[in-house]
Amino acid sequence: MVLFLTVLSGVAWTVVYVDAIRVGLRARTYAMPVAALALNIAWEAIYAVHGVATDLSAQAVINVVWTVADVMIVTTFLRFGRRELPEFVSRAMFLAWASGMLLTAFVVQALFIGEFGWDNGSGYAAFLQNLLMSGLFIAMFVGRRGARGQTLVIAIGKWIGTLAPTIAFGALGHSVFVLGVGLLCSMFDIAYIGLLLWARAAPTALIEHASAEQAPTAA
Repeated sequence: MVLFLTVLSGVAWTVVYVDAIRVGLRARTYAMPVAALALNIAWEAIYAVHGVATDLSAQAVINVVWTVADVMIVTTFLRFGRRELPEFVSRAMFLAWASGMLLTAFVVQALFIGEFGWDNGSGYAAFLQNLLMSGLFIAMFVGRRGARGQTLVIAIGKWIGTLAPTIAFGALGHSVFVLGVGLLCSMFDIAYIGLLLWARAAPTALIEHASAEQAPTAA
């Protein structure tokens, strides 16, 4: 059962990454919140290398696939991310910020390993950054005033990809931490899916609301 849930999570997250790459290139933006993306690629790169070097398990192979996909998502961020920022942010400032985010993410992952070890550190870091991602997807929807650069495929895939290990390592593995944080992720993920469904059902509502906010008021 745990192997099945691990593979299900791997497939679901791979679908998320592939669609994030597709949407990012099509919409000329990035489809994953930046802080979560930095933590993701750091986690996956570190544990892919460690897994291949020590124990070539199903999860290690999945981590390698995820790392390659995340590199491509980071590429969409580097290509299109600056246009999401204010005009005073120069290209050099943008690249310095991006480099700092990535460096910080690798340091944070190393700190988790140093504090909790390879096994516990991977789980604690993965679920905490997953919860961060769940919240940041909602913030992305709000910041972009709609679903630009976002899809239901990404939202549902992320939910399933997180729910599967929550069941495997939280419920079946009897980890209160994993179960609790995983359930919080599901709450945010379902809320995010609801927002995307609302945007699909009433696409003009967001446009009209944004126009009303930008309209000049009478003196």
